[in-house]
Amino acid sequence: MTLPVNFDNIGVDALLADWICALREQGVESVLVLGPNPFGGRDDREVLAVHPPRLLGAAQALAESQDFGASWRDSDAPLVAWQDISRSSLEHASRWRRLWLAHGHQTLVRVAFSLPAGRAFECFMFSPRVFADRAEAAALAWSAFNIWPMLRRAIAEQRISLSPREQESLNLAFEGLTARETAARMDCSERTVNYHLANAMTKLQTDNKLAAVQRACWIGLI
Repeated sequence: MTLPVNFDNIGVDALLADWICALREQGVESVLVLGPNPFGGRDDREVLAVHPPRLLGAAQALAESQDFGASWRDSDAPLVAWQDISRSSLEHASRWRRLWLAHGHQTLVRVAFSLPAGRAFECFMFSPRVFADRAEAAALAWSAFNIWPMLRRAIAEQRISLSPREQESLNLAFEGLTARETAARMDCSERTVNYHLANAMTKLQTDNKLAAVQRACWIGLI
């Protein structure tokens, strides 16, 4: 699917609004992005973006649930899931399902983007109608894979701002380079590399390079 606008350098809200416009012909009216809480445990997720914003409560209920959580990711469950949530009995449905149904949504398509240590980003697309077949869900999944690099970057930049040199230092640390090797790659001194890494660690609220790299992954900076 080709998106109709140039998404470079636009904010998360505008990106999501334009994405929904592009998906409206396919029946999508709401989108949600969940990600790991970088300061929480393995099961802790948080709402990174939701559109329209009035669905924040329903989005938080899904983030707080165990559905599609760590146990799902530890299994052989697919990265793309299609569910007709309208089939849930309201009496026995989880809170997040009741809330989304109350807003008129019947179907969701979820696409997961795996991260280290069993975490994942999750994109949910909600529709007020029931899809006829898997082809419709597949088309939505394809759109999510297309937009995800831009959306992840926009969300990460909204959460934490690293300087270009701090970002480069972390990227090279992720590749396994030592401070000396990073200095040679960046054409600077080893002391300067450690300075940039220290700044990045402060912003990421970690006290060592490995933890900083891992947290940067979970936030979407790497």
